[in-house]
Parts: sequence; C-alpha cells; structure tokens
Amino acid sequence: MRALLVANPAATTTTRKVRDVLVRALSSELQVDVAETGHRGHARDLAAQAATDGVDVVVTLGGDGTVNEAANGLLAAGPGPRVPMLAVVPGGSTNVFSRALGRSRDPVEATGEILDSLRAGRTRLVSLGTASARTASARTDDAGWTEPRWFVFAAGLGFDADVISRVESQRARGRRSTGALYVRSGVDAFLLGRDRRRPPVTLELPGRAPVDGLFLALVSNVSPWTYLGERPIVPSPEASFDSGLDVFAMGRVGVVRMLHHLRQTMAARPDARGRGVHRWHDLAELTLTASRPQGWQLDGDHLGTTTGLRVRSVPEALRVVV
Repeated sequence: MRALLVANPAATTTTRKVRDVLVRALSSELQVDVAETGHRGHARDLAAQAATDGVDVVVTLGGDGTVNEAANGLLAAGPGPRVPMLAVVPGGSTNVFSRALGRSRDPVEATGEILDSLRAGRTRLVSLGTASARTASARTDDAGWTEPRWFVFAAGLGFDADVISRVESQRARGRRSTGALYVRSGVDAFLLGRDRRRPPVTLELPGRAPVDGLFLALVSNVSPWTYLGERPIVPSPEASFDSGLDVFAMGRVGVVRMLHHLRQTMAARPDARGRGVHRWHDLAELTLTASRPQGWQLDGDHLGTTTGLRVRSVPEALRVVV
C-alpha cells in the first residue's frame, strides 16, 4: 500500500524527531513518501497530487488546518471511489478531527492505531461540509460567490472567527497556541467588539423564516465543536459524521448570560438552551448573511471577511481510517 505522509513542521506539537519515529513505524508496513509543508495551502497541493498519482492513503501529521487542507486536496475533483483514504496523526494544539475519529492524542500511539486499522480494514465514509463566501461583487443570484471549500468539522461567521483572528495575530508574534490564549482572545473579542451589541448576522434555512440579530453562528459537523485543553466544548451535542450539519447561534446577550451558556456547553451533560440561544440539527444546507463584513473560519483557520456564507452538507464524502 502506497502512503504519503504530509507533515507540518510548524504545527504546535510536531517535531522532527517525532516525524522520524512515525516514518519508521509507517515504513514497516507501507511504502511511504514524506513531504513537509512550507506554506499555507501546501498540504492541499500535496494531497491533490497524491490523488492524481494513485496513492492509497494520505497520512497527515499536524493540526486541524493541515487536515483541512489535505481533505480539500483529496476532494479537489469531488468525492469518489478513487479518492485516497485519509489517516490523521495529531500534531496540533486541539486536534478536533483526530479526536472525533477516536485517535490517541499521542502521535506515536496514534500511528500504531492507524497501522492496526489498516491491517483490519477499519475505514469509514464520513460526511463533510462545504462553504462558499460572498464576494464584494455578489448579487442575489449565483454570481459573486467563491468556489466551495471543504471543512471537516466546523465553520463559522462572526464572533468565533474574530477570536481565531486574534489568536493567529498573537501566534504571528511568537505566542504559543494555548487554551489560555484562546480564553483571553475570546474575552477581548466579547467585551471590546461591537457585534454582540449590534448583532449583524442572519441565518436563512430553506422554507423557514430567517433568524436575525445573531452575533455568533457555529456550524458543526461533529461533536465536540472544539476543546479548551482537555475540556470539550459542546454547543451541538447531536452533531455527527452520520448526519447533516448542526448550528449553534446566539443573539444579543450580556456577560452573565454568555458565561451561563458557556458553562452549559462545558457541562458533563452539555445542553445549552435558554434566552438568546438557537439550535438546529441535521441540516442539509443553510445561508449566513451579515449587514457588515464579518470574519469567517473553517476548521479553526481564519479566511478573511465576508458578508455571507453558503454552507452545505455532503454525506459520505471521504473515506477515513478509524
């Protein structure tokens, strides 16, 4: 079986020593080529080439951003039986997709699990999502929207993307990605931002009345949505690879109410409900629009600003090693 290991040397918990250990382990049973990413989007290009070359499985070593890029490369021509399988070794700070697949948080143990699964043929098809962003020239028809981009576990418009943007800015200055950094960035975005006081986002579902006055809209393909260190944050407990997309949205809330809902998402039995909270389960598609430009993110990567997202669920999009 031919494999390509796509390693991100800049990932939070990835080192060359770890990578070399994994290569030796994988090479004991697979014909492995190794490629290191050198810039944003590189993992996508490498995975796309692997699909063209007929590689059997692409293994990522990095964070969720590396996984997202690899998935976009594998699915560049769309889902199908000739698309290589994806296997994920955790190397980032949160590793949401890897944990959702049941992988160990230790990269060496995770590699052993992947090899065991390949021997036993343990793979499955998972649903993914796509998102298109409205461009400055967008009208009400299909013109002016970006090409759909795949996401593996989450998309968002508004507050969460603002938090990610603040974290990425700090990381560019040399700060390490930690739970504490996300907390501080979230507090700053909530207290200093204007969006919670003048919520700009509207959610539209086919055949239903629009819901406006939202400052946060989290689209989930899996649960938990993310992690704060060891602690899962679960705004949409029913989200699953086996169903459509789930949405957790919030309207105008104060500090006390926001903290209350945050505690609900981190409870042993998470079930965030109440004033200002909106939830939807198993959606095939949705549209988010904003009255002023908002940040948007896919799988924890900030992708700029937009005034709209078109989001769709794609069942059984990609085969992964479990």
